[in-house]
Amino acid sequence: MKTQPFQLKDVTIGGEDLFFILGPCAIESEEFTWHMAREIKKIADELGIQFIFKASFDKANRTSVSSYRGPGVKEGCELMGAIGKELGVPVTTDIHTPEQAAIAAEHIDLLQIPAFLCRQTDLLQACAETGKAVNVKKGQFLAPWDVKNIADKMRAFGCEKFLLTERGTSFGYNNLVADMRSLYWMAEQGNLTIFDATHSVQRPGGDGGTTGGDGVLAPVLARAAVATGVNGVFMETHENPAEAMSDGPNQVPLAELKDVLKSLVAINNCLK
Repeated sequence: MKTQPFQLKDVTIGGEDLFFILGPCAIESEEFTWHMAREIKKIADELGIQFIFKASFDKANRTSVSSYRGPGVKEGCELMGAIGKELGVPVTTDIHTPEQAAIAAEHIDLLQIPAFLCRQTDLLQACAETGKAVNVKKGQFLAPWDVKNIADKMRAFGCEKFLLTERGTSFGYNNLVADMRSLYWMAEQGNLTIFDATHSVQRPGGDGGTTGGDGVLAPVLARAAVATGVNGVFMETHENPAEAMSDGPNQVPLAELKDVLKSLVAINNCLK
């Protein structure tokens, strides 16, 4: 069964034009999050691209117990909702429990399910029952054809507006590999498919108490993914990745974002 295109505010999901999910990994502060949203919006407007703003209210899957997590579901989602309303863009954030789904749905346009939770049936059902669009990240432990079961669950729970995201596959210890064949196989099943460029270059737990990564490779993999014909690209960005409170090694520097996006749009235009 093929997932049909749909709208999130002014963003067409599954249309001819590429769309982007962009933002910092975490809500580090209210001021920081507003600043990042406004700066990304300026870039998107200059390039004429569609984007969904992303930031996480809780980084529940940190390597260390002492790592920064975020402001929490209520405060974080209210902030994201305010940003979306003022800037006129859809917003997305991760949720981790069925109880968080209803809270987030009051403010969030696209609910996102982290990769490690992609098989949690109760969580999928709770998201579907909000009536919101849902983005499910494929677990690092799943083969691309296994996402059929996720899609079947979403449809069984009455959700037709959902996306599936490839974010790399476990490859030995503290490493991931991005298999571009996966994007073809996921799309071949009729799914609307996103490539997560920044999480695909992670080295989970690779720095001992934190996750490492090869952020310089994120634009490289993104270009390859767009060439396969994905519907969208997920890419985290930060003004100063070296000082980011979460996933700094994988985020694209904000100063480089415009040029990266221009190259991805150019590749997509060639496909058209």
